[in-house]
Amino acid sequence: MNQSKLKEVVERAFEIISSEIPKFRNSEVDWSISDGNVAACIIDETGMIYGKIWGDDKVRGRSFYDIAYRKASQVWITGMKTGEYEKAVFAGEINYKDFGIELPDLMGWEGGQPIDLDNETRISCGFSGFEGVNDLSIVKNAIKKALAELI
Repeated sequence: MNQSKLKEVVERAFEIISSEIPKFRNSEVDWSISDGNVAACIIDETGMIYGKIWGDDKVRGRSFYDIAYRKASQVWITGMKTGEYEKAVFAGEINYKDFGIELPDLMGWEGGQPIDLDNETRISCGFSGFEGVNDLSIVKNAIKKALAELI
């Protein structure tokens, strides 16, 4: 996928996420974590970073973006979902030193994932502010919808 099409898909995905965030208002767990202050970070294979912060509290949004970036960058480096990478490290299946991420810097939380846009294009995504399973699904579903609309 060329860079301009990728940018269009990411921007549309962020618009879709914007429309989905209010639906979590009724979730005591998700809304109590963030009060609607959430963030997403997407890194493409060239290292281009796309990001968005939602909510009214800039300080909380900044904190969630920091986590979203760390999730996305760990995925970008390892090629694995956050949480799954840590399990593989601690099970002795892979050596963390091979990736250059020291043990105290492992994310451990769900919310970071690689997503293939087509046969040639993979993005590394991180989202923070809701429960891990929702962090994963909100981005995955938004990317899927954006691709269906634009490709």
